[in-house]
Amino acid sequence: MATLTVRNLDEDVVRHLRIRAAERGRSAEAEHREILRAALMGDDPQSARQPAARQPAAARLAEFRRRTSGRGSPTSGELLEQSRYAIMEALTGADEAG
Repeated sequence: MATLTVRNLDEDVVRHLRIRAAERGRSAEAEHREILRAALMGDDPQSARQPAARQPAAARLAEFRRRTSGRGSPTSGELLEQSRYAIMEALTGADEAG
């Protein structure tokens, strides 16, 4: 296990941490560990790989990809080439001469 030292905390924050820990029957250090774990990994330790807030977004993105796959949309390279060609035509007047 690693050790984490937090310096320059406001006295009110420390006081609230101690009160919260006492309300839950934990030491301030144990409460601090729990706050960090919950904030970074969610309430379920198994959700560490994909926090709960990301799961609905990931599902919507997967559904969007499924619905739009195979539509034959141009690649970014093709769009860039079309854009460059249009700019070149506008600068050289190629569409007027041709």
